[in-house]
Amino acid sequence: MPGPRGLVQKPKNMKKTALRFISEIKPWRKQLILTIVLSAVGVLLTVFGPMILGMMTTSATTSIAEGKGILWDEIIRLIVILLLLYVVSGIIAYMQGFILTRISAKLTKKMRTQILEKISRLPVSYFDNVKIGDVMSRMTNDVEAVAGQLSNTINEIVTSVVMIIGILGMMLFISIPLSLVALITIPVSMILAKRVAEKAQKHFRKQREVLGALNSKIEEDFTGQLIIKANTHEEASIDEFNKTNELLCESSWKAQFFGSLPFPITHVLTNVAYVFICVLGGWFAILGKITIGNVQAFIQYVNQFNRPITQIAQLSATIQQIAAAAERVYDFLDADEESVETGNLTPILAQEVIGEVEFHDVSFSYDKEKTVISNFSAKIEPGMQVAIVGPTGAGKTTIVNLLMRFYEPDSGYITIDGKPIRDMKRNDVRKLFGMVLQDTWLFSDTIMNNLKYGAGKNIPDNEVRKAVKLVGIEHFIDSLPKGLNTVIDEDSDNISAGEKQLLTIARAMTQNPPMMILDEATSNVDTRTEQMIQDAFSRLTKGRTSFVIAHRLSTIRNADLILVMKNGNIVEQGKHDDLLRLNGFYAELYNSQFSDDE
Repeated sequence: MPGPRGLVQKPKNMKKTALRFISEIKPWRKQLILTIVLSAVGVLLTVFGPMILGMMTTSATTSIAEGKGILWDEIIRLIVILLLLYVVSGIIAYMQGFILTRISAKLTKKMRTQILEKISRLPVSYFDNVKIGDVMSRMTNDVEAVAGQLSNTINEIVTSVVMIIGILGMMLFISIPLSLVALITIPVSMILAKRVAEKAQKHFRKQREVLGALNSKIEEDFTGQLIIKANTHEEASIDEFNKTNELLCESSWKAQFFGSLPFPITHVLTNVAYVFICVLGGWFAILGKITIGNVQAFIQYVNQFNRPITQIAQLSATIQQIAAAAERVYDFLDADEESVETGNLTPILAQEVIGEVEFHDVSFSYDKEKTVISNFSAKIEPGMQVAIVGPTGAGKTTIVNLLMRFYEPDSGYITIDGKPIRDMKRNDVRKLFGMVLQDTWLFSDTIMNNLKYGAGKNIPDNEVRKAVKLVGIEHFIDSLPKGLNTVIDEDSDNISAGEKQLLTIARAMTQNPPMMILDEATSNVDTRTEQMIQDAFSRLTKGRTSFVIAHRLSTIRNADLILVMKNGNIVEQGKHDDLLRLNGFYAELYNSQFSDDE
């Protein structure tokens, strides 16, 4: 993965990316074949245009030279044929564009669906190491670069190739010597264009990667504006952004420069050939080896012949851009997923769980180098409220991550009601817990749908209202314009942080799980709101096994069991008063928080 400044890896295999892209559009191969056939027919009809114009010129000049004047009947007949050719060709082009546009839209939908489905299969560890902005850039910018340009690219490639073949056939039919002059420039142009395209590819890949880094920087700065302003970090933040933006500017202009370079190279060579053809064609007409109408037609064919070659040369830049974007999308789709669950997994139903949890000599490390949890063992009886305390980095949240199977222990195992959770489906394990986290994430939807999120939208509305009443926020809900049907999101200004936290508790209560997890849910609220949250949480955890992670030790005085962690180990355990009497590490933590009050 690129670093924060978009450092570039070596370009990946262009052939491999192309083959995979072809497999992606395989479901639409019949439509693509149809567009190729339509393109061939449309181009062939257009190719006859210069020949008919040449026939008109020859007819007029010959009849005038013979003293017959212009034969208007013949000219009009040729004009009608020419118009019909162009009208039919236009209709075919419209049909072809319609089909390709639909394929492009469907491919865009397919790739974004693949990315979203991939996100649901990725382990939590992936999101610990990859920036959100970079993932969003792949889903938006890169997919648009791949699928969004598909219709124009395929259309131009097919049209250009068929036109080259058709025009070449007409040119050879008119004059082989003149055709050879025109063909001399093709291999030279292709060799030069290929070398330039290879150089452009690495710059296009760098451009896509730096764009992902830039999006991550924008996302971080936008969501963290309060912190940036509070720490007067605006100037440094802008400076960091400018560095990434400058890197994007540099990679972009190099990519565009090398990507567009094949056009002037091809243009110069084809114009040189055009001059020779004009001179040689005029000489042949003087010698009577070719009619003046055929010379006119051939010159028009040369102009048309150069156009698709130039288009193909220009398309090299687009193709390189598509390839670079496709590689990033495929890199994401190929990322390691959560391990596949196999074997005879133990079925477990939430309504049958009594809530006995035990950690059996569990050890864990995130990077396999620094141990976070070391030989952790603990037994929690059903219905107990267990508080996990300790300094930052002691392993408190890691315990929850292991309990929810977001990560797997390096050694040891965890059981629920005596059954190892490693032998259960991850989703079954996660349904056993309701989580109230420090980050009060709310979706852009009604309060009703937010509260039904964990339990499913089929749950009766009266169950939601019952949860709202138990949490004690019915007055707050009634004060909103539309009550439970009020649309809310994370940025709603009319709802305080404490009210949002109370909504998350009501959401967990609506879910009605057998066990609960409260992860520092009162760290961002005032004392009064903290007490409201504590009261609501007490009602929520009544009769349920619950785990409370908190820095504010005042919130866990009534816990049935307090596990005191230090450097991944339980150094003390017991009730609040018992731990204070020990005058050990817990007492030190507690006194450090309340020494001012004393």
